[in-house]
Amino acid sequence: MPLAKPSREFYERFGEKLTDESVNCLNGIEGSYRAELRDLFAAHFGQFEEKLERRLADLRVELHSTKADMLKWSLALWVPVTLAVLGLYFKR
Repeated sequence: MPLAKPSREFYERFGEKLTDESVNCLNGIEGSYRAELRDLFAAHFGQFEEKLERRLADLRVELHSTKADMLKWSLALWVPVTLAVLGLYFKR
């Protein structure tokens, strides 16, 4: 898909052959840069995706550990409180 489009002024000033050659050359350069950019983007996006997956895996492990700690502390708090309330209830 050519991006460079010459104007009539270009054709009048430099002639049809030179203008067409210049436009084709610029379109070729643009196409090669576009392909290079696409390849670089794909490579860097792949690296970013790998890093993101690793960090998400680490976060999942940390979240699991935190949930286990919260459950443990919750039980450690509520079991004595429940026993104390039951003890006071049956003491009457």
